[in-house]
Amino acid sequence: MDRDQTEHLDIERRTMLKGAGALGLGALASSAALAGIGEAFAADDHSMHHGHATGAKNAKMIEALHNCMRTGDDCIHHCLIEFKAGDTAMADCARIVLETGAFCAAHAKLVTMDSAYMKELCELSIKMCGACEKECRKHEKKHSTCKACADACADCIKECKSYLKA
Repeated sequence: MDRDQTEHLDIERRTMLKGAGALGLGALASSAALAGIGEAFAADDHSMHHGHATGAKNAKMIEALHNCMRTGDDCIHHCLIEFKAGDTAMADCARIVLETGAFCAAHAKLVTMDSAYMKELCELSIKMCGACEKECRKHEKKHSTCKACADACADCIKECKSYLKA
């Protein structure tokens, strides 16, 4: 092997190691972020069970929002499996479930803080969960994860409407 080839291989190795390092750091950061989210939800659950937080008065809504996130995660996992198999028919479903899950996470956290924006959060939740439910219902006969996600969205809508009537 001549000098140019050796230098080229060294550059490729360095590039690969940098990429692997960046990938590892990304995984570590994601893991830390998820652990932080899990701790926040555990704190919410602790407060709900003991009734010493403002969120306890909206415990049913918080549980519905958390259930929406959990079933949404299952739905996304299922979508990824479908994507790997070459089926992209659920791409719209995956996008809307991701958006709705992110919103539900924020909404649940703000409920525990008895946010001044509860009315607006519930109104937006009804819209977002309604769109997610509608999309997931398209796939519910074929995929049980889609049905579970749609049902969880329906529960969120019910709790938000109940809050708005109170």
